[in-house]
Amino acid sequence: MDNHDLLLLADQCVKCGLCLPRCPTFRLLHNEADSPRGRIALIQGLATGQLDDGPRVSMHLDGCLECRACEMACPSLVQFGTLMDAARAARVARLPAPRRRLRRLRLDVLASASTLPLFAGLASVYRSVGLGWLARALGLLRLSRLLVLHGLVTRLRQPRKPGVLKTLHAAGPQPNTADAPRVALFRGCVARALEPEVMDAARKVFERIGVPVSVPEEQGCCGAMHRHNGFPGVADRYLDHNRAVFGDATVVVGASACAAELGPAVASVELCRALLHLPWPDGLQVTPLKGVVAVHEPCSQRNQLRDREAPYALLRRVPGLEIVPLPGNDTCCGAAGTYLLDQPRLALELAEPKVRSLAELRPRWLVSTNTGCAAHLGAAASAAGLDVEVLHPVVLLARALDTPAP
Repeated sequence: MDNHDLLLLADQCVKCGLCLPRCPTFRLLHNEADSPRGRIALIQGLATGQLDDGPRVSMHLDGCLECRACEMACPSLVQFGTLMDAARAARVARLPAPRRRLRRLRLDVLASASTLPLFAGLASVYRSVGLGWLARALGLLRLSRLLVLHGLVTRLRQPRKPGVLKTLHAAGPQPNTADAPRVALFRGCVARALEPEVMDAARKVFERIGVPVSVPEEQGCCGAMHRHNGFPGVADRYLDHNRAVFGDATVVVGASACAAELGPAVASVELCRALLHLPWPDGLQVTPLKGVVAVHEPCSQRNQLRDREAPYALLRRVPGLEIVPLPGNDTCCGAAGTYLLDQPRLALELAEPKVRSLAELRPRWLVSTNTGCAAHLGAAASAAGLDVEVLHPVVLLARALDTPAP
C-alpha cells in the first residue's frame, strides 16, 4: 500500500472521538497521541511528509495493541487494523537494511517450528534447576520484561508430534467416513509449545463425536506476527503455504488470533465454533464438573471474529459449571501477539485490572481461546499469588468427556 492508499484509508476517520473510551492505551495513558484518532493523525503526518518517523512518533505508533476495539465503536467504519498494519509495513520498509533484517529474523525465529524444541528445552532447564525461584528471590521479577519472560517460560513445553490418529466413535451410529467433512487441525507455531494440550483435547473431542480429523505435518505459522509487525509479504507467503497444505479441508484453529488471520483464505473456523456446528451423538456422556469458570474474551474473538458467544455456548454443554464472564472483557489484556515482549510494562499494566477481577471472583478455572492471552494472564495471576488454572475451553470439555460419571 503506497502513501496515497494509506491516506485514503486514514482520511475516512472524521476525528469524532467516539473510539477514545474504547482504546485501552488511551484509557491507561490519557494521551491523545495514544488514541486511535491520534495515531491516525500521526500516520497522516508521516504519509504527507509533515512528520519524521522519530522516537516520539514511534513510541505512540508502536504502543498500539491492534486490539481493534476502536473499530467496534467507529461510526465511519474505519478499518483501523488494516491501516495500522499498512503504516507499520511502510515504516519497516524505510528502515536501514540491517535493522529490517534483524527485525525479520526475530519474527522468523518465533514463527519457526524448528526453534520451538530449543526454546522448550531451555525452559525445562530453567524450571528444573530452580532459576525461577532464584530470580524471584533476587527481586529480578520486579522488572517487567523479566516477569513477562518468566511467565512464558513456565508454560513452554516440548511440542508434540501429531502422530497417527485413531478415531474413537461414541455410542450411536457409526459415521460414514466417506461422507464426513474433511476436518484438519491447525497447530500454529508458538501455540505448539505454549499450549500443546489444546490440540490433544481437540482431537479427543472430535473423535468422541465421531468426526475424523487430520493434522498435516507440513503446516506453518499463520503469519499474524509478521503482518502486524510490518512484513505483509511474508505473512501472505505463510497463507499461500497453508492454503496449499490444507487444500479443501475445513481448517479448525485453536487460537482465535490464528483463526482471525487465516480467515476465509484458508477456510478456517475457530475451534469452539467448529464443535458447535457439528452434530453430537445422542449417547455422548458429558460428566458434570463443579466450579466457577471465568471466561476471558480475547480481542481476536470479540473484535475480529466477532463471535463472543462460542466459548460460552460450548461450556454450557458441561453440566455443573458456573460460567461467568471475566469483568473487563471489553479491554485488551495486553498480550496482543508480540506486544507483551515489545511493551512489557504496558502489557502488565493492562493485565492488572483482570488480575484484580480474578482475585475477587476466585474461580477454579480461567478459560481463554487465545494462546498469548492465556500465557499472559496465567503469568500475571501467578505473580499475584492466585491459584487459578488457565486453559482453553476445549481442554475443560475434554476433561468432562474423560471423567467417569459418578
